[in-house]
Amino acid sequence: MAKRALCIGINNYPGTGMDLQGCVNDANDWAAELAARGFKVSTLLDDQATKAAMVKAMSELIGKGAKGDTLVITYSGHGTYQPDTDGDEIDGLDEALCPYDLQTRGEALIDDEIHAIFASRKSGVRLILISDSCHSGTVTRAAKAEKDADSRPRFMPMGNWLPNKELPKNRAGKVAATMTGPSGTSPLLAAASTNRLGDLLLSGCKEGPNNFSYDARIKGRFNGAFTYYALKALKAMKPGATYAEWHKAIAKYLPSASYPQSPQIVGSAGARKGKIFE
Repeated sequence: MAKRALCIGINNYPGTGMDLQGCVNDANDWAAELAARGFKVSTLLDDQATKAAMVKAMSELIGKGAKGDTLVITYSGHGTYQPDTDGDEIDGLDEALCPYDLQTRGEALIDDEIHAIFASRKSGVRLILISDSCHSGTVTRAAKAEKDADSRPRFMPMGNWLPNKELPKNRAGKVAATMTGPSGTSPLLAAASTNRLGDLLLSGCKEGPNNFSYDARIKGRFNGAFTYYALKALKAMKPGATYAEWHKAIAKYLPSASYPQSPQIVGSAGARKGKIFE
């Protein structure tokens, strides 16, 4: 039974004005923790994490998994939406992860594409997804964060990377400022079929509009607030602790006055009772 992981962290988003600062640290921190727990880990950091590279790395990880294997994917970076083109989304939007070349290539990694990758997974493979990103209802461009800002949401408005002609319009035919009630589910959750035995998603914030995961500066170092406190809680867990117990421990730190985000755990009762990273 193999244990393998892929850790993705993207700070740099050329052309968007929406760079982050804690995502590469997140990926390296998850990679170190998982390696210490016996996982064979690969990473994609900044310009390594193009859309093509993310698809290839996810496909190889999922495709090689065999019954009894435990696979972990961590993603730290921006989340976004784009207009749905195949009619499978009730709210008319595809949820997506933002690769390094989001703006230069003009393509996000949408939930439909991730689902196609995960569909190759063999029976009996346990899949743990950790998403330190967020989704919101905003469409128009977001202002660039101040240089000394301690935090910023990890959400990429469509207006920061899609041309105006592709953005949703309001009744007056102008680019919409916000979306009305998008479902806002994580693309990893939407694609992973978490009702399968062993599937689990840990995410940094609730689903839906106005829920954010924050890029934060904590004790002089940048991290995702969720990643920082999830790893802090994990180091204090007793051997054999479950995912449900871990989530409960994280909730002692988040939400907080500085980071008003509520981490979520999604999966079957059996998956929640599973031992962490075993």
